[in-house]
Amino acid sequence: MVILALDTTAPSGSVAVLRGDELLVVRALPAGVPHGRRLPGDILEALRAAGLGLAAIELYAVASGPGAFTGLRVGIATMQGFAFAHRRPVAAVPALEALVETATRSGADATYAAAWMDAARGEVFTALYEAGGGTTAPVSIDPPAVGAPGATLARWRPILRARPVIFIGDGALRYAALIRETMGAAAAFVEPTPPIAPAVGRLGLARAAAGDAGPPHAVRPLYVRRPDAELARDRRAGEIADRG
Repeated sequence: MVILALDTTAPSGSVAVLRGDELLVVRALPAGVPHGRRLPGDILEALRAAGLGLAAIELYAVASGPGAFTGLRVGIATMQGFAFAHRRPVAAVPALEALVETATRSGADATYAAAWMDAARGEVFTALYEAGGGTTAPVSIDPPAVGAPGATLARWRPILRARPVIFIGDGALRYAALIRETMGAAAAFVEPTPPIAPAVGRLGLARAAAGDAGPPHAVRPLYVRRPDAELARDRRAGEIADRG
């Protein structure tokens, strides 16, 4: 099965083309140019590098979040449009899960794998998995959440108990000093963070095999944190209620 995979959950995203588990092409999308201006051009360039056209794609896999609201919506909408035009299924893959899958392929010997994405405002999007190994898939221990780095480490401390943990993601690198201070020698890092589109493609293929890929309109973003516009609207409503 030929898979087109896309990640736009961060300012720097990636696109990949796979044939089954074989990676044909991966392209990093450097930060600095909004995804809305890069797509679909970067996708078409990756397909040309693989010697394929959109008609050859049998499955679309897209990182469904969490992440920056605008980039996330642009990526999902782009893949929905392609899939709708070519009548192909779409698999939605959480970015934190794709990060963990990437970490477990790094060869690190760890009991747990922790994905941290920078959520701005002094917070991180996080998820914690038992790392697994070999043919054993990672097992979710703490589902996607958002919070302060210190509070997250405090919540995880009774679970981790100083066992080896591999951290991955831009949030992990940003707060590496705090993680090392808290975890000591138990913490290791995937550095730098590789593009996760290949992992999105592999996990998308697994979802399709399990019957979890569906029509384009069924894809839903995984925000974890409510969009800024909703938070601002609720604040305004509260202010009006207080004045009343």
